[in-house]
Amino acid sequence: MRDNHVRLPHGDRLRGVSPVLVAHGTRNPHGVNVIAEIAEAVGARIGLTRTAFVDVLGPTPSEVIADLDRPAVLVPAFLASGYHVRKDLPEHVALAGRPDTVVTRALGPDPAIAAVARLRLAEAGWEPGDAVVLAAAGSSDESACGQVYLAARQLESLIGGRVEVGFITTAQPSVPEAIERARRSGRRVVVASYLLAPGLFHQRLETYGADAVAAPLGPDPRIVDLIVTRMRAAISPYRRTSVARLV
Repeated sequence: MRDNHVRLPHGDRLRGVSPVLVAHGTRNPHGVNVIAEIAEAVGARIGLTRTAFVDVLGPTPSEVIADLDRPAVLVPAFLASGYHVRKDLPEHVALAGRPDTVVTRALGPDPAIAAVARLRLAEAGWEPGDAVVLAAAGSSDESACGQVYLAARQLESLIGGRVEVGFITTAQPSVPEAIERARRSGRRVVVASYLLAPGLFHQRLETYGADAVAAPLGPDPRIVDLIVTRMRAAISPYRRTSVARLV
């Protein structure tokens, strides 16, 4: 049932769906809380927004959407469209037996995310002229890695300098390799965390020898706006969609 404190106008297509924010999952309580904060902020805009996780903890997307009384719109809280977005989510939709489910685009890359990343850099002590490494989770999906490079270019446009890319796992170059490359400039090296919430991956960033590490993106209002935008775009009557399609 939709949150009674939110009154969407008649004709708003979000009145007819159940929003679900799908994250990776983490054993870090603070990371879980950040996802909950984001979902709560989205809910304050459009009504009750549930959370689900594809790994580590539950509930899973299939468990959440199986019992809903209206079609779900799943928003992957991922910064690139890798394995979890392209494979896991459609499988969860099929497992739940809910072909009326719509899966939106992943959150990133997007200029709004680049703006939040720049803010986190400034909070960490970055100054113009410092070398920057954008640290992402990594994926075996080449297109997902390519999206991280696009995110780096978007961040470059905001800070006015080169941004190296490093991956925490799976893909190359690794974050330590990217930091070493950036260090050759003789400048301070600051890591921009291309992660939504704290967890094991962000903890690793603190061990790689950078001069400063920015916080994860977190529940910034621009992230909340982006999630709502993804939902509205996915259910727009002007977008041609198919059952459980990644739109």
